[in-house]
Amino acid sequence: VDVVQPALFAVMVSLAALWRSYGVEPAAVVGHSQGEIAAACVVGGLSLEDAAKVVALRSRATVELSGRGGMLSPPLSAAELAGRLVARDGLSVAAVNSPSAVVVAGDGQALDALLASCEADGIRARRVPVDYASHSAHVEAV
Repeated sequence: VDVVQPALFAVMVSLAALWRSYGVEPAAVVGHSQGEIAAACVVGGLSLEDAAKVVALRSRATVELSGRGGMLSPPLSAAELAGRLVARDGLSVAAVNSPSAVVVAGDGQALDALLASCEADGIRARRVPVDYASHSAHVEAV
């Protein structure tokens, strides 16, 4: 995390600079999670130096969350997922990526139980290969 996130930020900002060097100017720039930092930099809301500092500090903080949780990506709508989360403590919706793709974050055992429940119902969910629970109550610890 402490290496990958700064590297991804550098790629995002560099690609935007490359596109601009070819005369491609975006009408709008959006980002999710760490991408929000790159987007803010690309549109001038943050200087490159300030954005890089934010990414470095965010990466360091994320390392403190390692080993405390995880994330799961089931191909469900937010409404379908909500019904599965009612009886489960320790989980929350971390992202709604599309009408049929969400990410759940939280405690590892609760994620394992949700994964087993999905698989039992023929839903092909997968664990996101991280050992922290971004976009959840876990982040409040840092």
